[in-house]
Amino acid sequence: MSEIRPGEVYTLSERVRRLTAPNPGVMTGPGTNSYIVGTDALALIDPGPEIELHIEALLRLVGTKLRWVLCTHMHHDHSPAAHAIHAATRAQLIGMPPPNHSRHDTRYVPQRVLQDGERFEGQDFTLRAIHTPGHASNHLCYLLEEEKLLFTGDHVMQGSTVVIGPPDGSMSAYLASLEKVLTLDMERIAPGHGHPIDTPHDEVRKLIRHRLGREQKVLAALQRQRRGTLATLVLDAYDDVSPKLHPVAQRSLFAHLEKLEVEGRARREGEDWIACD
Repeated sequence: MSEIRPGEVYTLSERVRRLTAPNPGVMTGPGTNSYIVGTDALALIDPGPEIELHIEALLRLVGTKLRWVLCTHMHHDHSPAAHAIHAATRAQLIGMPPPNHSRHDTRYVPQRVLQDGERFEGQDFTLRAIHTPGHASNHLCYLLEEEKLLFTGDHVMQGSTVVIGPPDGSMSAYLASLEKVLTLDMERIAPGHGHPIDTPHDEVRKLIRHRLGREQKVLAALQRQRRGTLATLVLDAYDDVSPKLHPVAQRSLFAHLEKLEVEGRARREGEDWIACD
């Protein structure tokens, strides 16, 4: 993680360069990765947060060649820089519309909406949109077909798991989306945070195992407590996570409990969660 330096251009291939925003943190790792795709007419994937230094660096990097801005989703560390970049370049904004929720950049209004499986063709590249809800209901991954490189935004990150926060986030949808990604003909992942992942299928399988293992810990904690709140259950189900992160972990805990409720293994009574016999 320490090798990623915000502001430095990293070349993934002849078609792909990465510039990381200066927004490191618990939720963003070394920062949000922005990717420039193409050699002449360019596409920018996830322009990142509205930080002036990052926007200026992106504009210098793309020059007069930027034609399209694509977002994986509209959380505030992924899309807000698009507004200034669109104003400067008139590049077309592409993606899925954001839900009306405070965790989303609702100012991002795609001029072109991509559907699941739809191909977007640039001058020397083809990106296929893969709808991958879970972290966000409008989340898209983009498969660069010429290189079998999957841009995963916050669906798969290097070195960390993704927070799944209801009501827009869904653990059931996330697990189904991971299974969907496993079917893709991909050789490498370019995540929204962290380094490229050279063993994509192994990484996705590991994520599925981790989530299902966490689900078992949540269920076991619920069965031990019989009746618990998010605040009490997180101490048990996330005892391997720093207490400083428990407020964030409660969001994914809630998503696990919602999944268990749909499956008839847990039920809600006000603030309490109860194990079903």
